[in-house]
Amino acid sequence: MIWEWFRFILGTLVLLTGVSIFLLEVFGLYRFHFVLDRMHAAAMGDTLGIGVSLLGLIIFSGFNFTSLKMLLVVVFLWFASPVSSHLIAKLEVVTDEDLEQHCEVKR
Repeated sequence: MIWEWFRFILGTLVLLTGVSIFLLEVFGLYRFHFVLDRMHAAAMGDTLGIGVSLLGLIIFSGFNFTSLKMLLVVVFLWFASPVSSHLIAKLEVVTDEDLEQHCEVKR
């Protein structure tokens, strides 16, 4: 009985942490002006937010086969999201004609 309550409270806290990471990601998407800054906020927020949220769901579910599948989803997203973000950023750098004006240091 006490273990169930502990698991519920811990899972809720971890899941709320994941949701707050998603909210910070949305703030970063609207706050930044340059596309690479926005993409960095989105990629980091997605990778960390999904990982933490699925960890909360794993705690809720207990340790069973469903938890293993959710853990495999986390591992896949931790590998796929940074790679795809890097490829999209590289495409932006190669095709952006005004990149030098975005990268200038303003004094």
